[in-house]
Amino acid sequence: MAALISLMQIDCMTYPHISGYRQLRNGRRSIPGQLYLLTTVTHRRQPHFLDPSLARTAARVLSTSTLWFPSRCLSWVLMPDHWHGLIELGEDVGLSTTVQRVKGVTAHIVKQQCAFEGPLWAKGFHDHALRRDESVEKVTGYIIANPVRARLVRDPMDYPYWDACFMGGGISAHAL
Repeated sequence: MAALISLMQIDCMTYPHISGYRQLRNGRRSIPGQLYLLTTVTHRRQPHFLDPSLARTAARVLSTSTLWFPSRCLSWVLMPDHWHGLIELGEDVGLSTTVQRVKGVTAHIVKQQCAFEGPLWAKGFHDHALRRDESVEKVTGYIIANPVRARLVRDPMDYPYWDACFMGGGISAHAL
């Protein structure tokens, strides 16, 4: 993961003249079957998901496989002010379209069920296409260890808003 972080830092230093959301889209490609590590943040990085009702509602939506179809979400964590996920992009769908749909549906249901007003998610997202030499298990470990690194919990199993299709995530046991 250190390599991933340094790549993100290098990218920002390499393209200082491209700002904001344009920089995020620079070089973005949608490749069916490709695994992508995604990050999206809340509007103005507000910690909306410290509210358990909002977090549970968003987690329910994010854990619904039909939301992602034809793509698959393999693992994710919902933090107070952002979301990380590992997805496998499906056929005939773009990465931006998939993320836009997920964020839009999540925001709509949160607003409907939790009386939330205003924007939930910030525009844009960060993506990293996994290379052949990157381990899905290590990337998933990075994702689900986010609450530990943020000092929200000591053990990732104690954090309720995550799931991993091959690890028996916390969403079914804790959040719902």
